[in-house]
Amino acid sequence: MDRFVVEGGVTLRGSVEISGAKNSALPVLAACLLTEEPMTLHRIPRVKDIRTMMDLLVHMGAQVTDTGSGPVAVTAGSQLRPEAPYEVVKTMRASSLVLGPLVGRFRRALVSLPGGCAIGARPIDLHMRGLEQLGAKIEQTHGYIEATAPNGLQGAVVHFDRITVTGTEDILMAAVLANGETVIENAAREPEVVDLADLLTKMGARIEGAGTSTIRIQGVKGLRGAEHTIIADRIEAGTFAIGAAITRGDVELAGCVPEHLGALTAKLRQAGVIVTETAPDKLRVQGGGPLRSVDIVTEEHPGFATDLQAQYMSLMTQAEGIAIVSERIFENRFMHVPELVRMSASIRIDGRQAIVAGPRKLTGAHVMASDLRASASLVLAGLVAEGETIVDRVYHMDRGYERIESKLAGLGARIRRERS
Repeated sequence: MDRFVVEGGVTLRGSVEISGAKNSALPVLAACLLTEEPMTLHRIPRVKDIRTMMDLLVHMGAQVTDTGSGPVAVTAGSQLRPEAPYEVVKTMRASSLVLGPLVGRFRRALVSLPGGCAIGARPIDLHMRGLEQLGAKIEQTHGYIEATAPNGLQGAVVHFDRITVTGTEDILMAAVLANGETVIENAAREPEVVDLADLLTKMGARIEGAGTSTIRIQGVKGLRGAEHTIIADRIEAGTFAIGAAITRGDVELAGCVPEHLGALTAKLRQAGVIVTETAPDKLRVQGGGPLRSVDIVTEEHPGFATDLQAQYMSLMTQAEGIAIVSERIFENRFMHVPELVRMSASIRIDGRQAIVAGPRKLTGAHVMASDLRASASLVLAGLVAEGETIVDRVYHMDRGYERIESKLAGLGARIRRERS
């Protein structure tokens, strides 16, 4: 099992190229199941979750060509097996994304209940309820979900009781081949949903309202192949922005989408960090001055992203005053707190809030990553801790960050990967 060894006390400086968004690439790869024509996808990040999704497509019978760099080509022919077994998808929450496209095109899907990070309940019931409203019959047994629609899906109004990103994406993909009009109410507004809708539109889908709370889809008979470039990963960009701030550094984020980072950059500026948009796809983050504590509340987009909460908490350990970090999305997303406390952070948990007192002089320690973003928070803390920090279980980080240690080293960090 791999781990990272981080030596603290280095200021991050330079430019880093932001990768394509994992959370966009996953539904885009699933969307390839909607057509038998070739698909060409650019800026696919080479991370573990993406490899798992490509393995799943291959298991189903699709042809996937990936040289390791450059575009990924996918052709999902007519002889696919519409099944996603546990053995393939057990490490990935996004396996539920294939439900919609499989039922929409093949009228049947057998998908294992998903695995992934243990950060809280991410129930798939919203996906299933949405598909049922489109006319699918759903049965759950032996850890699998079987969805069938012998006569095809029928357009309907799908109202989500609570906002769900993957649920919105799944129903969006199911609806593009349904008969008639589908309206998704209380839809997620994340950039990744918009990116998926952009791809589906290139394939011939008829979609209005992506990026708003109401999405309308007019079903079509079939979709064609397309070429598409994945948007930049706003969570990776945000992680490097926080890295610049916490180390009092000066880092340019190249190839990002500044508007996707608005909630984070607003908080960074309030905390005393200088954030400058130097080009339409570049941000410069300078963190040389004293840091002030600033509260955050995680919310659905365009609010503060839950996927940046852990990293931001590490930053607040270095800020003057008391910061209250409120987690409204996942109930178990404070598992990094005990590990930060091991590094001498002063953090107290009160229900869905964490109270962070700073600034604290962090000390290197042997810590364990509990999930993808917790991994990043511990590495960021290690960058400013006195001495050496060892972060175990970095396979979590490998699920969502592409060459993170190489990118950090390119900015001056002293970090290495080794076998534990």
